[in-house]
Amino acid sequence: MQFLAATDFSTRSNRALRQAGLLAQPGRDRLLVVHVVDDDQPEELIRAEKREAELVLAEQMDSMPELRGVECRPMVVTGNPFDGILRVAADSRADLIVMGRHRKQLLLDIFVGTTIERVIRKGSVPVLMVNNEAQLKYQNIVAPVDMSEASANALRTALTAGVITDGGATLLHAFWVLRKGQMFENKASIDSYFASERQRAMDELATFVVANDFNRVRWSLRAEEGAPIEVISRAVSEMRPDLLVMGTHGRSRLGKALIGSVTEEALRSLSVDILAVPSVKS
Repeated sequence: MQFLAATDFSTRSNRALRQAGLLAQPGRDRLLVVHVVDDDQPEELIRAEKREAELVLAEQMDSMPELRGVECRPMVVTGNPFDGILRVAADSRADLIVMGRHRKQLLLDIFVGTTIERVIRKGSVPVLMVNNEAQLKYQNIVAPVDMSEASANALRTALTAGVITDGGATLLHAFWVLRKGQMFENKASIDSYFASERQRAMDELATFVVANDFNRVRWSLRAEEGAPIEVISRAVSEMRPDLLVMGTHGRSRLGKALIGSVTEEALRSLSVDILAVPSVKS
């Protein structure tokens, strides 16, 4: 696999680079380490920043223990951060982009999103947003699914990248109780109805696993009633996963990629590593 780790030399980026190094398998995978220099400044400053960035990248290659044994290639490019990252990803045919959560910039984020959100919106490569310290292996993984092809593709990607192993993960599905607001029956009948709806959701999860040939993996199935982001947030609080695996959905008629409100809210609000996988373009 070809991994791409984007860095701005911040602590957040250093965590992401270490995680990328741990994911890449020596002798099998390659790791591109990319820094983007802002090109909206005098040429002399651009050249100076490129030289400095090359020195820092070389130092990181030598000093990070997580990168030892991994085939690494440092690269400094110019442009807007998200555009530079996507250009390198396309040219190198990267399989996975690894990034740290970027510092929020209030008004800019409201209108155009953070760098990582723009990379996900505009690109077609899965993106791992690293929030926490690097770890050799993700042990506690939760994958929110809505039974769509986007969810199935996210799981396939995580399995191919070795993020999810045969040890599996928890598949989490949020379901709505459609008659919830109209219930005036006794408590026993309400409880029975909730139980039947949960069982229906669990059956749909089991069917989803079989239909997508995920049987070889040991999945834990969990269905919870409520709005998707509420169910996901509650599961993160209760289960304290190392990683969320989430699919994103297609593009609008305006040509702007839609992350999807659930994934976007998770990226912005949850302090957990998130693998966001875009839908396969038809």
